[in-house]
Amino acid sequence: MIFVPNTCHDPRVNLAIENYLLDEMKTDEPILLFYINEPSIIIGRNQNTIEEINQKYVDEHGIHVVRRLSGGGAVYHDLGNLNYSFITPDDGNSFRNFAKFTEPVIKALHDLGVQGAELKGRNDLVINDMKFSGNAMYATNGRMYAHGTLMLDSDKDEVVNALKVRKDKIESKGIKSIRSRVTNIKPFLPKEKQDITTEEFAQEILLKIFQVDSLDKVNTYELTDDDWSKIKEYTDKYYGNWDWNYGHSPEFNLERHKRFPIGGIDVRLDVKEGKIENAKIYGDFFGLGEIKDVEDALIGTKYEKEALTAVIETIDVQKYFGAIEKQDLLDLIY
Repeated sequence: MIFVPNTCHDPRVNLAIENYLLDEMKTDEPILLFYINEPSIIIGRNQNTIEEINQKYVDEHGIHVVRRLSGGGAVYHDLGNLNYSFITPDDGNSFRNFAKFTEPVIKALHDLGVQGAELKGRNDLVINDMKFSGNAMYATNGRMYAHGTLMLDSDKDEVVNALKVRKDKIESKGIKSIRSRVTNIKPFLPKEKQDITTEEFAQEILLKIFQVDSLDKVNTYELTDDDWSKIKEYTDKYYGNWDWNYGHSPEFNLERHKRFPIGGIDVRLDVKEGKIENAKIYGDFFGLGEIKDVEDALIGTKYEKEALTAVIETIDVQKYFGAIEKQDLLDLIY
């Protein structure tokens, strides 16, 4: 096995590293990559980004939103979370075999004293039925990766704040809150290890997986300047690109309604590839001019705060709706 050291905390770059190693580092040996991301939401390949995240909260708190190649659900990352990725040839038997790739991680956790860690269900690692790790896979051109999270000391409140957790998903579990379904690893470590940092935790897991007692015994590959140049291309093309992270979302319809002192406003949008394709506005407000002017102005706009703000700045909101502010209309739409 080959370990690729990495100290970057930018999720856009880290997912690009993973993608680059998958596509370009052709070797029969498994590659192990660790990365620790700044606060971010990592969206599954087939998910609708806008429907999965609390966009206003994400914008206000500077949380990265990045779409990954693998399927599965949206996950929250922060500096208290260690991510691992095993990158290997696709032998035709390993895809969806989560046990194969989580087994060395579980064994490492057991060796660290986390005895209750186990794989449960399709792709979750749990302690006492509480999830601390989600796992996903992706395969292409005879290569694949299996990656997952390890919540060492992640902010569980932010998981709830940043993601839109569907009510039916919670109710189907028979619980009141997502907080009761997730846990951090740190409380289950031996007392002498509970001050461990995420970086120290990563080192401990690494040594256990390689079954060595010092880092100099780990088989490593240091990324070269040429590697980093190509990784930047992946970042620019995909993970740092709005069209990939948002525009790749499937078509969806959005309905928003709010009652103001001037009357109710009902906005309906059809969004395709992240842009507004159709817009209809209804309500019992008293405005001047044709509301179609506002609808037409919105069509073709990216469904993101900056683009919508720019369009609404061009609209005489009080002419069309009455005594509301431009920010009121933006908050309603977005």
